[in-house]
Amino acid sequence: MKTIYNIAKTELQVMFYSPVAWLILIIFTFQVGMGFTASYDGLIRLGVMKIPLNNATINTFAGWMGAFTQVQAYLYLYIPLLTMSIMSRELGSGSIKLLYSSPITNAQIILGKYLALMVFALALIGVLTIYALFGALTINHADIPFLLTAMLGLYLLACAYAAIGLFMSSLTSYNVVAALGTVTILALLNYVKGVGQDIEFVRDITYWLAMTGRSGTFVDGMINSENLLYFITVIALFLGFTIIKLQAGRQKSTWTSTLGRYAAVFFVAILIGYFSSKPYAKVYYDATRTKENTLTKSSLEVMEKLTSGLTIHTYSNMLDPSAYTAIPSGYKDDVARFEKYIRFKPDTKIDYTYYYHHSDNPMLERMYPKLNDVQRLDTLKKLNGWKFDIVPYKTISNTVDLEKEEFRFVRVLELENGRKTFLRYYNDQMRLPAESEITAAIKRMVMKLPVVGFLTGHGERESRGEQDRGYNMVASEKTFRYALINQGFDFTDVTLAKAIPDSIRILVIAEPKQLFTAEEQKNLDSYIKQGGNLIIAGEPGRQIQMNAITAQLGVQFLPGRLVKPSNQFQSDLMIMKAKQTAADFSFYLKNMKKMEAVLTMPSATALAYTTDKGFNVKTLFQTDSIGSWNELETTNFADDSVKLNPAAGEVEKSYPTVLALSRKVQGKEQKILITGDADWLSNGELGMSRNGVDASNFSLIAGSFFWLSDGEVPIDMRREPGPDTSLRIGEGEWAYFGVFLKWGLPAILIIVSLIIWIRRRGR
Repeated sequence: MKTIYNIAKTELQVMFYSPVAWLILIIFTFQVGMGFTASYDGLIRLGVMKIPLNNATINTFAGWMGAFTQVQAYLYLYIPLLTMSIMSRELGSGSIKLLYSSPITNAQIILGKYLALMVFALALIGVLTIYALFGALTINHADIPFLLTAMLGLYLLACAYAAIGLFMSSLTSYNVVAALGTVTILALLNYVKGVGQDIEFVRDITYWLAMTGRSGTFVDGMINSENLLYFITVIALFLGFTIIKLQAGRQKSTWTSTLGRYAAVFFVAILIGYFSSKPYAKVYYDATRTKENTLTKSSLEVMEKLTSGLTIHTYSNMLDPSAYTAIPSGYKDDVARFEKYIRFKPDTKIDYTYYYHHSDNPMLERMYPKLNDVQRLDTLKKLNGWKFDIVPYKTISNTVDLEKEEFRFVRVLELENGRKTFLRYYNDQMRLPAESEITAAIKRMVMKLPVVGFLTGHGERESRGEQDRGYNMVASEKTFRYALINQGFDFTDVTLAKAIPDSIRILVIAEPKQLFTAEEQKNLDSYIKQGGNLIIAGEPGRQIQMNAITAQLGVQFLPGRLVKPSNQFQSDLMIMKAKQTAADFSFYLKNMKKMEAVLTMPSATALAYTTDKGFNVKTLFQTDSIGSWNELETTNFADDSVKLNPAAGEVEKSYPTVLALSRKVQGKEQKILITGDADWLSNGELGMSRNGVDASNFSLIAGSFFWLSDGEVPIDMRREPGPDTSLRIGEGEWAYFGVFLKWGLPAILIIVSLIIWIRRRGR
């Protein structure tokens, strides 16, 4: 050990008496300073604008443009410059022969030199520590474990680069060749990730060999046993290669025996990597305070209920635009999308079926209008080099019915007990399901989730209606991420010709055009009396029908139509902000208020209520007290202008438009939402975009159904907020600290390096 230490000490002296090591440190410090000050400057600006910070520590050092995220992107540029001469210098000068003739083993030589590289890597981490320490001291309640984990990942990355550079330096006496060779190996370790992904055993090996993203998990605050073992194994692998190389130069041996040693070391490393990458062998530690890399509390509760085996069947139609979502070459990346779940369910199985069937694909129709489906598939196979099996749909049609899914990319989640559900591909920028959709799908299989009934038979809005006034988007549109069907709800149409089934947890009554018969009213009254939850949405002109329903609730739909004259929009468009009552009612509406988004109702009736029916009533949205009134005279709002006429009974004041009623019935809380408009959740309004209007009707939809389902669905994706939401310094202090961190630290290193160089030269 003492010999290793002495070699390392000598090597460090050579490093720090040369300008290369100091130049690396200076440039590295300057580059880190540029990235850190840019990130921290963003926090300062938010503070000046009095905007609360969110996870300030993580957003400064990690994230898309965090200081540590940038470091891992350019660290590979520095290490080869340091390692290029560490062995090639010995080979070029001939001093390697002195080492060979001395009583020092090859392992001692290599480990001594590598120890010196590890110390220099610590010097680089020391630079990062200065910036991390500044963040820890100036960010209130900084996330220290996260910072330590991130720096550990960067240190391991630097050590891995150093081991590779040391090996490449032992192969040649030319520094430049050694540096270029190191960069080439690093490039290969990134490229190998995509090699052989069509072959199960090969892809496990090549994907493990890839260095891409390994340190990223540490920078994100997650210690993963697979990635930790990866760095240790890669370091040991290339140190082993270097020792074998020195042994071959020191003692004569056949090329076959040398090759055998290389193969043995490589085989052991691959064996370790193969087994450490298996889900059952992985261990995780999420160092972030808010557990950003772990499933949310709601998802964890669902996973605890998942006691049966889970299989994820993936069906990909190769003639659909979504065909490239999960092809074999991207198998590992696709599995990684479920890693947070596999962590808690390591026996999860994932299989893939690739089939073809005619699908709505405008691109293929345009490119190959005269080819049939078989010919199109054959063309795609040749163009993309697809070697995997693609079967006709008829061979799997008895197993799964994909016609209702329009032959799009879809997954089927299946439990051992036979329960199944679909996990879909959506028509938005994300395309693939996020945690909320995945958890909702699993929860659908392990729990009995709410069934929403849409009342029919009186001209109500249809749950599957695709016209502007229909509710298809909010209820049953499979390609829409936030549709009830994708958020864990089941839904069905309900008639009042008979008693409402007990399975109905939420009943939606949207603008009935006809009065209920006595028998129908009796069935509805029975549902309400038993404590059933409802959404009741009315419209101007339907007050008679609506009041017949809501009279027993103490709510009245007032005559007329709400208006607020505007130069930009039609006067009967109500644009309402969420008030504090709404924010207290639901965290969805709290976020809506925070973002200053609004609720839009293109035609609304004013509501009035009393509390003598035993309900606790909350007004969630209401019109402005100035400039709006209940118009009783005008009927043509497109062509005629409106004018307040007190003589006609029109009063300028604030009118409720959304009411939340609740009371205790048979030991549980009954919840009813009443709105003066039925268009606010219609296809037309949800798809509407108005200049200068940041509408967030979905916030009320999600908040309402979350409330009505007693918090079961949609899945609550909230995490405990991090306490690092403010800074200890302001704009004035940062003006000085920023200059020091960007320019001062590199200047200090320049001065120190010059002093050492001058003293060294003097000696």
